[in-house]
Amino acid sequence: MALVSAAVLVVTWYGWYYLSDIDDDITTTDVFQSSVAEQDEGKVRKPLDGAIDMLLVGVDSRTDAQGNPLSDEVLALLNGGVADGTLNTDTMILVHIPQDGTRAVAISFPRDAYVEIADGFGKHKLNSAMARQKNDTAQRLRNEGVTDEARVELESTLAGRRTLIKTIEQLTGGSVTVDQYAEVNLASFYEVTKAIGGVEVCLNEETRDRDSGADFRAGRQTIEGAQALSFVRQRGGLPGGDLDRIVRQQVFIGALARKVLSTGTLTDFGKLDQLLTAVKKSVVINAGWNLTEFAEQMQGLVSGNIQFRTIPVGDPTDTWSDGNVLPVEPAKVRQFIKNLATDGSSSSKSPTTTTPTGPPPSEITVHVYNSAGVARLAANVLDMLVQNGFVRGRAASGEYLETTSVRHSPDEASSAEKVISALGRNAEAIADDSVPRGQVQVHLGADYAVPDQSDPASVEGTGTVAPTTGSTPPITADGVVCVN
Repeated sequence: MALVSAAVLVVTWYGWYYLSDIDDDITTTDVFQSSVAEQDEGKVRKPLDGAIDMLLVGVDSRTDAQGNPLSDEVLALLNGGVADGTLNTDTMILVHIPQDGTRAVAISFPRDAYVEIADGFGKHKLNSAMARQKNDTAQRLRNEGVTDEARVELESTLAGRRTLIKTIEQLTGGSVTVDQYAEVNLASFYEVTKAIGGVEVCLNEETRDRDSGADFRAGRQTIEGAQALSFVRQRGGLPGGDLDRIVRQQVFIGALARKVLSTGTLTDFGKLDQLLTAVKKSVVINAGWNLTEFAEQMQGLVSGNIQFRTIPVGDPTDTWSDGNVLPVEPAKVRQFIKNLATDGSSSSKSPTTTTPTGPPPSEITVHVYNSAGVARLAANVLDMLVQNGFVRGRAASGEYLETTSVRHSPDEASSAEKVISALGRNAEAIADDSVPRGQVQVHLGADYAVPDQSDPASVEGTGTVAPTTGSTPPITADGVVCVN
């Protein structure tokens, strides 16, 4: 929310009027333990290469940004349920914005990812990182004789945020250093979506869920406020459970970005005013984050240049202490982020690259060969590339290969780069005299991850179907995408 809300306000000259006092009024938290002097000098956690890695966190807190409890009426409206005293982080998205500020990649970390929690807490679900440190710190403070509960709440929550940040950084193998932090809760999500006037989403089928309050028809529809909160919180009744919920979150944030960056919002003074009021009232960011300066960096950002990905996870499995979890192999996460770095949309501090040039996808015929020995892999990947606008060639079997390669006519390297970009992962581009002009051959090796859905299809008249998270292509903010 902080990303799109701040970025849009400098696209036109009058945005400065609305942004001028936001840095004075927004709630902050000193998660990076910076000194007051450093904050005053604007030297807080600023990356050397000018790129930004920020962690967006959605918590299930039943308080507002200032720590005040939500009323029973508000909780009923939001279908917030009863607080159980545990502060879980149900949404964690790492957003990387290269130095030029013209694009962003948002990487989701599933709440049930089974990882090593920083600060010695052992292996547990990722969404418990903040809560474990918060509870531990609160108990320590009380044992030390602290009786001021406001102080206990403030200091323990701060410690929990720091542990979550360290856990994310640790999981990426040090390839990511979180530079900025933004946090929203049930109330703030409601406020921001109401202010923007709702966004358009699309569902493959009608769905209902009592726990989240979801009650949606199939097809395209505009949602806001309590409806929007139900849309991104639902996981009951979804075939992919929490992974489908992540897809919901990704398409919703993409739709929100598209709405905020649209001309209709930029020229509506009333909406801009409401949006800024909602952000100041309900979003928590790290101390020292100068949103005015950040907005300057974001002037070139457009919705089509925002991409959403999810770290690789294994099949759900049961554990004795944490129940059902999603296994995570840290080495695969690090390689995943490294691959993103290769195509210029990384979460690591790497030099930025430009979007591949060359002919449009509609002028490139793609043939896909299954050299990994995985059933229907070539057909599934070809379907995905066709959805991205490429011309359908043939899907066939090939000789086994360890690595994926993309072959092209010697003078058409740009066509291969476009296909590699659509694949969403690193692959070797090879010039081959036998490849006709206007065509590209994709040879899928054993290193190519299998898409989660075996046969994605279109939903007539509603938009493009989004596969379960983790598959290709990545979700973007450039159009309405239908989801489970």
